[in-house]
Amino acid sequence: MFYALAWFLSFALLALWSLACWGLHAVTVWAVASAGALAGGSAALGASLWPEWINFWIPPELAQALQSMIASLGPMVQAALETVPFLSGAVSVLAWVIWGLGALTLLALTIGAHVLIAVLKRRRPGNARVAGHADAAPLR
Repeated sequence: MFYALAWFLSFALLALWSLACWGLHAVTVWAVASAGALAGGSAALGASLWPEWINFWIPPELAQALQSMIASLGPMVQAALETVPFLSGAVSVLAWVIWGLGALTLLALTIGAHVLIAVLKRRRPGNARVAGHADAAPLR
């Protein structure tokens, strides 16, 4: 009974692990494949990263320095975002590797539970037989 329970729990956890890996893989591939579109293209590079009301609270020199720094980093960020869709194949391989490591871990834990159940079942006092008296006739 305990063996079946341990293996059933293991297969249920493996199904949940597979579902979680599949879902995260699908979301990651979608995000990586559409990273260039999510960036907003070159039109979004000149936009301010903070609302206009924050400009009231920071000095104009600091705001101008931050805007120029963001403008200088814009082409590098855009180039990186345009190369990200090529990584979607690597995301699939990475997802399979992570799923495989998790599945092997679950399998190892289940085999460990199986062995532990067998050891505990063997050590129960009710199952212990004394050598030499195992075949003896019961007393009446």
